[in-house]
Amino acid sequence: MLGIELTPEHDPHRIVDLGVRAEAAGYDAVYSTCHYNNRDPWAVLSRLAAATESVRLGPGVANPYETHPVTLASRVATLDELSEGRAVFGLGPGDPSTLRNLGLADERGLRPVLEAFKTAQRLWAGERVDHDGTFDADDAGLNYEPPQGASIPVHVGGEGPHMCRMAAKHADGLLYNGSHPKDLAWAREQVADGLADRPDSRGEFDLVAYAAVSVAEDAEAAREAARPPVAFIAGGAAPPVLERHGIDPDAAAAVGERVSAGDFSAAFERVTPDMIDAFCMAGTPEAVRGRARAVAEHADGLVVGSPLGPDLEAGVDLAAEALDGLFEPPSGSHGSGIENRT
Repeated sequence: MLGIELTPEHDPHRIVDLGVRAEAAGYDAVYSTCHYNNRDPWAVLSRLAAATESVRLGPGVANPYETHPVTLASRVATLDELSEGRAVFGLGPGDPSTLRNLGLADERGLRPVLEAFKTAQRLWAGERVDHDGTFDADDAGLNYEPPQGASIPVHVGGEGPHMCRMAAKHADGLLYNGSHPKDLAWAREQVADGLADRPDSRGEFDLVAYAAVSVAEDAEAAREAARPPVAFIAGGAAPPVLERHGIDPDAAAAVGERVSAGDFSAAFERVTPDMIDAFCMAGTPEAVRGRARAVAEHADGLVVGSPLGPDLEAGVDLAAEALDGLFEPPSGSHGSGIENRT
C-alpha cells in the first residue's frame, strides 16, 4: 500500500487538488492530518470524497480527546457514505506538542484509542452502545448505516511498544510514525508480539511506515523543506527513539518546547542534520528510493508524509515515481490492502 498525507495548513482547494493529483499518480490512500491549528480535516476529506474515485480517505490521525469517540465514529461513517465505501479510520494518541496547548497532553494513552475504535466498530455494525471507561456513552447509536458498515478499516497511529502490539492484536493496520529502517525493524518486532495474540477472524494486518518525506531534484532544498515535520517529530519523540538514533534529548526537548509555544521559526532552526536523517526521507528521488527500499524490508506499506518537498505538486509526483514498485499494490477494493475485517 502506498498512501500520502496531506496537511490542511494550505488552502483547502489546493489540498483537494493535491489529492486528485495523488490519485492520478497512483497512490492508494489519502490521509488528512488532524491538528487544531490547521484547517478542519473533515471538511477537506469531504471535498476529497467528491473529487476522487478510488483512493481510500481518512484522518491521519484523529484522536479521541478533542472529539467524543461516538462523534468521531459518526464522522468516519459519514465520510464512508460520501466516498461510497472508501473511508479508513486513522486513530491514535495525537501529537503531544499540540495537545499540550489544549490541556490534553495527560489524556494520551493506549486505552482511550482502543476503546474509541472498538466502540466505533460496534456503532458501524448497527449496535447501540453503553460505555463507562475513558469516555461515557448511554444508549448511543447511529441512525444510518455506512456503506461498508463494520468493514471500515481501522489504522492505529502510534510508535510506542504497547500501542504497536495493541494495533497488531485488534486493528487492521498500524501507521507507525517512522521513516528509518531501524525504527521499522523495531516496530516489526513489536507487531510480531501482538500478532501472536491476534484471532484469525480479524484477518490480515498491515504495518505501514507513516514517513516524513521531502523530495526534490535539489537535495539541499529537500532537506531544508524537511525541517517543519522533523521539528514536530523530534519534539515529541520518546527517549528510546532518540537514543536509537543518537539524538541529544535536551536538543529535542528544546525543539518541542518551541513548537508548543507556537514559535515555529525557532523550532525549525533548532532541527539538526542528525534529526533530519533520523526522522525524514529527505533528498533526491534516488536518495528517497534508497531509504524506502530499506524500510520496505520491514513494512507492508508506506504513507508519504508532508511536507513532500519545497514544491508540493512536484513532490506528489516525484515521491510516487521514486516509490513505484517498492510496495505491493492493495488486494482489496478501493485501495484497502486488507480484505477481511473484524
